[in-house]
Amino acid sequence: MSTAATPTESAVRSALSKVADPEIGKPITDLNMVKSVAVSPDGSVDVAIFLTTAGCPMRGEISGSVKSAVSDVPGVGEVRVELDVMDDEQRTALRKQLRGDRSEPEIPFSKPGNLTRVYAIASGKGGVGKSSVTVNLAAALASRGLSVGVLDADIYGHSVPRMLGSDAKPTQVESMIMPPMSHDVKFISIGQFTDGNTPVTWRGPMLHRALQQFLADVYWGDLDVLLLDLPPGTGDVAISIAQLIPGAEILVVTTPQQAAAEVAERAGAIALQTRQKILGVVENMSWMELPDGTRMEPFGSGGGAQVAERLTRAVGAPVELLGQVPLEQQLREGGDAGTPVVLSAPESASGAALRSVADKLAVRRRGLAGMSLGIDTVRH
Repeated sequence: MSTAATPTESAVRSALSKVADPEIGKPITDLNMVKSVAVSPDGSVDVAIFLTTAGCPMRGEISGSVKSAVSDVPGVGEVRVELDVMDDEQRTALRKQLRGDRSEPEIPFSKPGNLTRVYAIASGKGGVGKSSVTVNLAAALASRGLSVGVLDADIYGHSVPRMLGSDAKPTQVESMIMPPMSHDVKFISIGQFTDGNTPVTWRGPMLHRALQQFLADVYWGDLDVLLLDLPPGTGDVAISIAQLIPGAEILVVTTPQQAAAEVAERAGAIALQTRQKILGVVENMSWMELPDGTRMEPFGSGGGAQVAERLTRAVGAPVELLGQVPLEQQLREGGDAGTPVVLSAPESASGAALRSVADKLAVRRRGLAGMSLGIDTVRH
C-alpha cells in the first residue's frame, strides 16, 4: 500500500497543463478543455475533458495523453477520463481565442511581420517528383524540431495525404479547420474533402477560392515553415499563390533532362513577373547508383545546373542548385508506403540528399538573393 500523500487538484491541473491538443498545439488547460477534476481520498482521479467536436479524430490520443500525464503525479492511483463535447458557445469562444473576433478570416502568412517561411515547390512539367521532394523536405524539417505545414495546392493531382501515410480528415470548429498531422507535419489537401479517388473538375475562380480557404480558414498555428506543393506549370494556382502570399519563395524542381530543364526554367521565371524570390533549384532523378558503385544517368545530366544558371542570369542574383537527388527504389517505396525516405532510410543516397537540402532551408533567412529587383541597368 502506498504511503504517498493524496494528490491535490492543483497538482493534477498542473500536470494537465503539459498536455497539448494535438491539432491546435496548445495546452488543453489554456483552451478551456478541462471540464472538471475530482480527486478521491484513495488517490484515484476522475478527469472530464471537452472535445471540440463529437467526431474528433484525436479523442483516443487526447484521452491517452491525459491519463499518462495525471498518472505521473505522485500519489495518484487509478485515472478515469471522461470525454464530453463543447457546446456552440464554447466553440465560438475557442475560435475567437485562436483567430480573434474578425468577421472574415485573414491569411496570416501575408501579414507584415509574419515569421513563417513559405516555400512554393514548383515544376514546369509533371512527373519530376515535385510532391516527393515536398513531402520529404517537410518531414526532414519537422525532424529537426521545426513546426512545419504542407498545403497540397496541386488540386487536380493531389498526392500529399498518400505520401504522408494518412487518410485523416480535418476537424472543423465553426468556420475554422484543424489540419491533421502525420510524421509531425500538419497538412491539408483537397483529397481530404473528396470521396475516394474522385477527380476534381474546377476552373480558375474555384481554384483561387479553395487556396484562399486553405490559407485563411485552416488554423495552422505558429509555423516555422509552410511548404506549398504547386501543380506543374505557370497557370492559375501559381498566379493565385503570388497574389495571396507575395512573400512566398519559389523552389524549382527539375530532372537532369534538357527538355525538362527548359520547361522548369519557365516555372521559375514566373518570379520575374510576380517579383517573388527564387529560393533555388533541386535536381531530382539525377542518377542511379549501380551495385558495382558506378552511376547510370538515365535522364542525362546538367539540367539542374542549367536551370540555376539561367535563372541567375534572368533575375540578376544568385540562384543556387541546392541539391541533386538520385533515382532510388527506397524513395519510391517511401512515397507509396506513406513514410518519407528521410525517415525510413535517412542514410540512403536519396534520403541523405534530401536531408541536405532541408538543412539549407532550415537555416535560411529572408534576403534579396534570388529576387528580381526590377531595376533597369541599361543607360538611356
